[in-house]
Amino acid sequence: MGTVKAVAIISGGIDSKVKGFIQFTQDTATAGNFSTTQVTGRISGLTPGLHGFHIHAFGDTTNGCNSTGSHFNPLMKDHGSPEDVERHAGDLGNILAASDGVAEISITDRQIPMIGQHSIVGRAVVVHADPDDLGKGGHELSKTTGNAGARVGCGIIGLQSSV
Repeated sequence: MGTVKAVAIISGGIDSKVKGFIQFTQDTATAGNFSTTQVTGRISGLTPGLHGFHIHAFGDTTNGCNSTGSHFNPLMKDHGSPEDVERHAGDLGNILAASDGVAEISITDRQIPMIGQHSIVGRAVVVHADPDDLGKGGHELSKTTGNAGARVGCGIIGLQSSV
């Protein structure tokens, strides 16, 4: 048995201080669709408080975080919280930046496999300016984006070396 690992180096725009890393780990014995992936990392330079945190469809940052597309949603569902049955695969909820602007991330999720048909490798992680309302805010964007605001940081998910 081994593990599949991937990493995303997070950065913001030219004038942004947002930076960090996210690591994804999945046990190869259970790897595939709907198996457990561990998401850990650290992002600094955020405003204190909650920030929407999602996997987006494209690993394309040619136009900054805006070219990462919409939330990764292979099953064509409405936006929701990570605990909801009705959610995009890429809906990972919110991360919390402390008063120093640093968010320590530790998430376990079953809808973001690293191998197989719905793999997240090659896609992007995006941190938003505002909290994700988890599809329950009643705003016109609640069921598509969680009304999480601007994209303040992102990174492409790539396979990580085992050495």
